[in-house]
Amino acid sequence: MRDAVIKRILDRKLIAIIRGVYKEDALRLAEALYKGGIELIEVTFDQSRPESFADTQEAIRSINEKFKGEVGVGAGTVTSVKLADMAAEAGAKYIIAPDTNTEVIKHTRALGLVSIPGALTPTEITTAHAAGADFIKLFPAAAFGPGYLKAVLAPLNNVKLLAVGGVSDKNVKEFMDAGAVGAGVAGNLVNKKWIAEGRFGDITAAAAEFVKAIED
Repeated sequence: MRDAVIKRILDRKLIAIIRGVYKEDALRLAEALYKGGIELIEVTFDQSRPESFADTQEAIRSINEKFKGEVGVGAGTVTSVKLADMAAEAGAKYIIAPDTNTEVIKHTRALGLVSIPGALTPTEITTAHAAGADFIKLFPAAAFGPGYLKAVLAPLNNVKLLAVGGVSDKNVKEFMDAGAVGAGVAGNLVNKKWIAEGRFGDITAAAAEFVKAIED
């Protein structure tokens, strides 16, 4: 399963990041993104609201069950082994973190899941890679730009970097051209106002624009 998930991320490239969206809205959002051509969705744990962790777990489970593999769902902002276990139990296929926590990386691999920790500096990136990370989330990518990503990859060309943080349909191709193998996209795609107003068609259109941007 791990190899298939890794291949899917390399093939599809875009991971939509869902924050603070639960229950029926999470399902409608996943459907809107899928219609727009995005098949990978990260549902994040809100660290400021531990009481919402169960809702996040349920959103992962419901998306996984409804789409029966057509949407590859993972968990985001996984900062502990406990959260990795919750995500795995719900059917998450990959574990994404904002930081380089070697305990979480190793535990994710032990669970048979794909590990995607966050890192910024060459030291963090090599530490994550040595611990077993399959991909590394360069975060926050837009704050440093495609040039930084390209410079990091010059000596560290054995790692697979995903650009995350401030990635838009206007700059995503630049990150790909600089060497990123994919990107995670949040606010520039998963618009909370559109969700609140039920404008899921707009989200589908935005997803299609992102897909087009990396194909051009």
